Amino acid sequence: MSSHPRTGVYPGTFDPITVGHVDVIARSALHLVDKLIVAVAANGGKEPLFDVNERVDLVREGLEVLPREAQSIIEVRPFDNLLMHFVAESGASVIVRGLRAVSDFEYEFQMAAMNRRLNSEVETVFLMASDNNQFISSRFVKEVGRLGGDVAQFVPPKVHERLMRKFKET
Repeated sequence: MSSHPRTGVYPGTFDPITVGHVDVIARSALHLVDKLIVAVAANGGKEPLFDVNERVDLVREGLEVLPREAQSIIEVRPFDNLLMHFVAESGASVIVRGLRAVSDFEYEFQMAAMNRRLNSEVETVFLMASDNNQFISSRFVKEVGRLGGDVAQFVPPKVHERLMRKFKET
């Protein structure tokens, strides 16, 4: 690796953060970059269950399960502009994306190509979800949880508590 620190951005809606997200974040922080910014999208074109400030808090709480060496290089920040502008403002050179299945690939491939056209200095790196996380998505967690299913194994413990509280409120 070169002598200058490599900053990566892992963007997402994180509504809520899942163990799959945490896995990708841990692997990125421990193996790919010197600093990782987890960028929480204010509005990912979806109607989120949690507002952006709640999601930033949930990500921070969810990452408490990581080893200290990973936690020490991770920063969690909201963003509400074009991802490539956020990446440039952050001084990052890498975008990290997780892939669960082949169905994710086409969209992600198109996004990576567009981002590359916007800024050829920034690389997109894809990490495959670990075997036990391939089927987990925030949407799936919300659907199952809303209907009373047990989603504790799919989200970090503190996130599970907040999720259950939110379902009781709504």
